[in-house]
Amino acid sequence: MTDNDPDQMGSTSQPLEWRDGDMPYSPAFGDHFYCQTDGRLECGHVFLAGNGLPERWTGKDDFRIGELGFGTGLNFAETWRHWKSHHKTGQHLHFISFELHPMRTEEIGRALSHWPEIDAERQALTALWPGEPQGTVTLALDGQTTLSVVCGPAIDGVAAAEPGFDAWYLDGFAPSRNADMWSEELMRLVCEKTLSGGSFATYAAAGFVRRNLIAAGFTVERRKGFAGKREMLCGVKP
Repeated sequence: MTDNDPDQMGSTSQPLEWRDGDMPYSPAFGDHFYCQTDGRLECGHVFLAGNGLPERWTGKDDFRIGELGFGTGLNFAETWRHWKSHHKTGQHLHFISFELHPMRTEEIGRALSHWPEIDAERQALTALWPGEPQGTVTLALDGQTTLSVVCGPAIDGVAAAEPGFDAWYLDGFAPSRNADMWSEELMRLVCEKTLSGGSFATYAAAGFVRRNLIAAGFTVERRKGFAGKREMLCGVKP
């Protein structure tokens, strides 16, 4: 997980610490980038299942996923892996992530090397990832998948994005450490950019996050969290 910076100082790489071998940790936010139990399995439980994927992309020619916090690219890599296994010929996935502090190629490669299940996705992503990410990085990864990473403050990127998102992964650092990434203003923008019937999912379950999502216009459901976490949130735009 990674996301908006309190200082809003532009899309530059942030200092990292590596813990337990290849687990990136942000000293600035005092938080790991993903669940210490297993970030890949967490992605499946929270973001894929929480958004009803891959079932919901069945029969759709184009499916667009938005993400707050690209981080290591883990959620994208795991989603792409499922997409490759479940999509039909002629379908297209556009995964659009908003990231203030894009990682360097070697950092992404090191973080994702933990999971052999996504090794093909890791290699493809790092082969194309620019040395100094800035602006909007758009990668045509194959004929059916496009990744766009919008570098800069999430609120600016989401405000400028074209509407029409089918699903959202809300994956900023913990709300207690980065409240701006979970603000009512940003949640309203997310909802505005979402198709009717579109969805969101997040590992977060803080009361103010839930209230902001409801105020933004989503119906919100509590579900069992991953790996001992009591709750997570998911929901739909009516």
